[in-house]
Amino acid sequence: MEIGQLREALVAALAAAVAAGELTAVEPLPTIDFERPRNRDHGDYASNIALVLAKRVGRSPRDVAEVIAARLRGTPGVEAVDIAGPGFLNLTLAASAQGELARTIVAAGTQYGYSKTLAGVRINVEFISANPTGPLHLGHTRWAAVGDAMARVLAAAGAEVAREFYINDRGVQLDRFGASLEAVATGKAVPEDGYHGSYIVDLAARIVAEHPGILELSQADRMVAFREAGYVLQLAQQRQVLETFHTHFDVWYSERTLHSSGAVERGMQRLREHGHVFELEGAVWLRTTDFDDDKDRVLIKSDGELTYFASDIAYYVDKRDRGFDICIYLLGADHHGYVNRLRAVAACAGDDPNYAIDVVIGQLVKMMKGGEEVRLSKRAGNMITLEDLVNEVGVDAARYSLIRYPATSPLVLDLDLLVQRTNENPVYYVQYAHARISSVLRNASELGIDWVAGSGPAGQIAMDGFDAALLDHEREKALLGTLGEFPRIVASAAELREPHRVARYLEELATAYHKFYDSCRVLPRGDESLEPVSFARLWLCAATRQVIANGLDLLGVSAPERM
Repeated sequence: MEIGQLREALVAALAAAVAAGELTAVEPLPTIDFERPRNRDHGDYASNIALVLAKRVGRSPRDVAEVIAARLRGTPGVEAVDIAGPGFLNLTLAASAQGELARTIVAAGTQYGYSKTLAGVRINVEFISANPTGPLHLGHTRWAAVGDAMARVLAAAGAEVAREFYINDRGVQLDRFGASLEAVATGKAVPEDGYHGSYIVDLAARIVAEHPGILELSQADRMVAFREAGYVLQLAQQRQVLETFHTHFDVWYSERTLHSSGAVERGMQRLREHGHVFELEGAVWLRTTDFDDDKDRVLIKSDGELTYFASDIAYYVDKRDRGFDICIYLLGADHHGYVNRLRAVAACAGDDPNYAIDVVIGQLVKMMKGGEEVRLSKRAGNMITLEDLVNEVGVDAARYSLIRYPATSPLVLDLDLLVQRTNENPVYYVQYAHARISSVLRNASELGIDWVAGSGPAGQIAMDGFDAALLDHEREKALLGTLGEFPRIVASAAELREPHRVARYLEELATAYHKFYDSCRVLPRGDESLEPVSFARLWLCAATRQVIANGLDLLGVSAPERM
């Protein structure tokens, strides 16, 4: 029995109690949550719904709990309902009902854990959005993993999701990039505020090789030519390395096109229509202080030049015009000022900032090796790159370790730990559980055991299907309970924009499986006969493997069958 089925049973019990006049109807019905009690003597699941409803129905929590419990006790699959404390409901499931979850998971396959919670909602997730002026650094790498995983869990909750990369291809940084390339190609010193590192030397050499006449241009034209050629090459490099990192973008949106398409003018017009644009001292302002920003923002300076904030406004309005209901921004640690600013933009555009926009501020990442912080890249000079991290630990370990913690917390990566093949390495621990189960299922096949059909080798037991009631060992119940939590974990990860919840869950699931495997013999040994419980446990193994694979896929991490 899944949590969803248990929730449906409780809702039905409440409806029956209302119909019988035992409780007053409550509209809308509050969210019904279940928890797994730490003390298994308190049952398989606990709910505080009676305490939540008590004041609204004018009864004591204990009275409400008694009414609900009486109705639930006749529910198929519910073995016992007890009342604890002031009115907590403790439910114990029948082994057959709980064991059926294994069959449910295997039947659902890759879709187990998915829901329609966000069905019909279109969400734009914008992350990384780096300047096309150099390799992606460690901060970008964290967003590459977290942003992609966030998009995956949102899609698993039923949303239509677009991953978007905003290309900062307009402004002074790109000019400095072009000047740096031109300087290296012509034997001059790179400007002090330019870009350094061996990648600039490599790029300049490649540009000269691919554009033989570039050095014959005037200095001004030459800088522009190097800027544009370098932009194309560096953006291609960023795309390629992100694909290697299992991070695919649906949209690459150029800041230049934002301006050339008239989107900036349309965005400001939208805000004018809502009455939040005003003029002062020759400049055009947006009155963001009406919506909790610390000061009003300039859109057009007194000299007629557009501010970068004008681009931010236009970009948000453009996303909404493209049909996105929710716009999620994943920004770096130095962007705290953008939170209220962007929320104010949404409000000025007539949207609900508590729904239409979500700004997540990520924190810094440090890399440690041999007990010391790794500070510099051989290629990029003053930064650690995405490629540096992947070369050290691999894609799976890099992604998993970056996603494993809340993005809003600073992160220290121990590179020595992430290459170890031990249980102390979280990604290895989870992947090993998947590989271990795969080995068990391979061994069963080699022994002639068909766990799906319920048949064994010639002359041995044949079963008619899967007997879920046999999964009654405490370790089996604990594992089934953990498996049943997966849909709730995915839904909460999507709702809270916290994909790290999936990683932490997978570690709990791996632990539950290893404890089960150590306590419950799955396959016969030597001359032992094949028993019906072996088939049930193979179903449980297969279900666990499926959930681990589904969870790792949400993180963009592989699920190896051999390690």
